[in-house]
Order: sequence, then C-alpha cells, then structure tokens
Amino acid sequence: MKTNRRHFLGKTLAAFGSPAMLTTAAAAAAVPAGDGKTFTIPAENAPLTGDADVIVCGAGPAGVTAAIMAARAGAKVRLFEWRGCLGGVWTAGLLGYFLDFAKPGFAKELRTKLEQRGAYTGSSASAFSYDPEALKLLLEELCVEAGVTFQYHTRVAAAFRDGRKLTTIITDSKAGRQAWTAPVFIDCTGDGDLGALAGCTFSLGDPSYGDTATCPCQPMSLNALLIVRDPEKLRGFVRFGKPLEGENSNGDKKNAIRKEIQKFGHYPSYGSPTLWHVKENLLFAMFNHEYGVKPFDPAAVTRATVNARAEMNKMIDGLRGLGGGWEGLQIVATAEQIGVRDGRRIAGRYTVSTDDIIAGARHDDAVTRATFGVDIHATTGEHNEKKASSHATGIKVKAYDIPLRALIAKDVDGLLMAGRCISGDFVSHSSYRVTGNAVGMGESAGVAAALAAKSGKPPHEVAWQEVKEKIDALRG
Repeated sequence: MKTNRRHFLGKTLAAFGSPAMLTTAAAAAAVPAGDGKTFTIPAENAPLTGDADVIVCGAGPAGVTAAIMAARAGAKVRLFEWRGCLGGVWTAGLLGYFLDFAKPGFAKELRTKLEQRGAYTGSSASAFSYDPEALKLLLEELCVEAGVTFQYHTRVAAAFRDGRKLTTIITDSKAGRQAWTAPVFIDCTGDGDLGALAGCTFSLGDPSYGDTATCPCQPMSLNALLIVRDPEKLRGFVRFGKPLEGENSNGDKKNAIRKEIQKFGHYPSYGSPTLWHVKENLLFAMFNHEYGVKPFDPAAVTRATVNARAEMNKMIDGLRGLGGGWEGLQIVATAEQIGVRDGRRIAGRYTVSTDDIIAGARHDDAVTRATFGVDIHATTGEHNEKKASSHATGIKVKAYDIPLRALIAKDVDGLLMAGRCISGDFVSHSSYRVTGNAVGMGESAGVAAALAAKSGKPPHEVAWQEVKEKIDALRG
C-alpha cells in the first residue's frame, strides 16, 4: 500500500499540535516535612488545555485502537504515550505474535494492511507474527489519517474529579506538568494507572495467595529481535507461518530450545522458550521470566529488566556457541520495555469471571468474543522448573463475551478502560489479556467514548445499541 508522503507529512504536523510553549519558572523554595521522610510539593499553576472530546492514556494495542475509532466516530481525540512509538507491547515490547485476532472490524483492517505491506507472517488469521517497524509506521499513519492528536514521551501523573466525575488529568513530560480536560477519558495504560490515580478500586494478582505485598502476579518477559544466518536450519526450533508436513509441534519446539540452552549449563527462567519467524533472517525470541514484580514499582521493574537483558544475552551467546544452525545468531535489539502480563484490574460495572469463561457467557452488550485459553505462567522460579504454566491451565475455555460494562469504571464517572486493565478476575484475565481482545475492547471503548462526549452523557448512560450501530456503520 503506497502512501502519499506529502499528504501524510502535512497531516502529521497537525497531529502534533500542542499548547503554546512556556517559559521555565524559577524553582520555588520548599522545605521537607518535619519527619524528614516526606517532601511537600509547592502548589503550582499548570497550563490547561480543553480541546478534546476524548482523552486516551496509553497507546498500546487497546489505546491506539480506541483513539482511532473515537476519531472516526467524530470525536476530537488526544492520545498520550510515554514511549516513543505507538503499539505498546507489539512494538516497544517486541511481543512477536498477535493472538485471538480472527475478529471483524479494526482487527481485520490491521491484518489486511500488514499483509499488503509484506509485514504479516502466518497462515492463520487468529495467530500470526509481524514486522514491528512496519507496524509502528502503519499505526502512526492511521492515527494521522483519523485526525488523532498524539504525543509521545508523556505520562499521566495525576487525575482530579468533581464528585464522581473525572474532569482533569495532569501529564508529566519534558514540557513539565500540563493539565488536560475532556468529557470522557479512556485508561489504556495496561497497568490501570489512570484508574488508580482517579481513585478507582482495583485487584492485583492471584487472590488465592492472600498477600498482594509479595505480588502474586504473572511474570514479566523481556523479548528480543534476533538475526540468524539461515532460519530454515532452525526449523526444528522456530515457529514458522505454515508448518511443513510432519513438522514437530510448537510444544516440541519449545522443549527442543530449552534442551539446547541446557547444553551449556543454563536452565532458562522461562521453561517454554519460544522463537517466531518474522521474515527473511529475523526472529522474535521469548526466553525469560522475571517473577513477583509489581509493574508500578519502577525500582523493581528496573531490576527485572537488567536481569532479563543479561540472561537473554547469556542464552543467545550460549546458543551461538553451539554452532550448527545457531551459527551467527545475534541480538538485533532487546525490547524497549519489559513485557508485563499482570497489573491492576480496575473495578468496573461488571467483572468478567472464571465462571464466564467456563460457561461461555453471552451478553447483549458484548464488545468482543474471546476464544483464547487460560494462560497463567509459572509464578516462581521453582514452579517454572517443574512446569512453565499454572495448574489453572486445566480450565477449559468456551468462547465468551466481554461486555461493555466491564470497560466502564464502577467508582468514577466519565472513565472507560480497555485492554488488560478492565474489570475481571485473575483467571479470566489470563485469557482476555491477549492483544486480539485488547483491539476489540479498544474499538468499542473508543466509539462509546465518542458518543458519550458528543451527547453530553456519561458512558454508562449511552445505549449499547447506539454504540453497536455506530461500529457497524464505521465497518461499512
């Protein structure tokens, strides 16, 4: 698909619109509190902008979808992202694989456009690999074409309400603190940062542990993009788009990689290491786990990232030293951000439950139908050496609906969620957290937010039939 570069760049400049530049004020004098352990931040005036109907925080799979769909539905949209690209775990996280993606609407549009650009690798619409750089460019073009104003290197830092209604957020960036108002906000931060800042209740990790202080969360993984001389020589280890007749299973390939790593005396922190083929001589790798890390503890996430990067380099160096098909294996890049599976689950007006996924729940306000199985990774290193997945993977999932009510905050008005921070329990979350479902959630959240903003209603008062009709019209 060719792009009119002049047209694209012209629209891009408009998409990067921002408030007038500010002069830097002198630092105000402040004194630590008497206990010496806290510091009182002086009051300050932040520039206030109120030019959006919908503000989306987080530009991962759910957020970028929500922003584009809200804009296509007629809303003025601002999208904030703390990294330097759109796509979140797909791009900055080098996830490597789209899962539960055989869905209509924006998911189908992405599949088609990636295939048109030669950036799609796979034989299944439900699960396939992709070129991360091509995806970055595609998502930027789609946002520009839709009229989304997006801003990188900007993180939501505070949220303010008028009674129950969320009215204002504060962002932090190199421009300092800035204030933004809008009728409707969408939390697509993955970890539920906006919902928590706004005062929503939330759940974290596996409640059966009874101690959230130790973070009984699923582990994190730092993925990598690799280059090898001849991927075909590694067909016994690599997941290609279409397997050859008689080729070993994906599970067999994981076991084979682990045994290769063990040859040089290392047991991988993820007992089911995986390689996907991107294209030509490029591979994605998911080889590691970091256990018990709260995603909103930056010191812990830093340690996890450093540990994971060191282990990834150790394993790649060791494999290269085995020679044969591994000869010439190199890391092109480790992910900008370690991949997070498990964060806050913001309380909504409905909670997706384990019973829902077992029974195959149906809802009149279904935003997407999830089909992915329960996927709970080992929660400790000791557990990983016995089995890389949890006992709960014995639960059989029937295709089930995720209702719009699970995307609408229970405690705060004017706030929607999309992606893995929606309202659900620990087990159901392990199924719906994959990115095909995040896109389906983002599509409906974006349209619902646009209709709410334009009508002056809070999201929970917008009729689902109206949302569905608008989505159908946008899909053509």
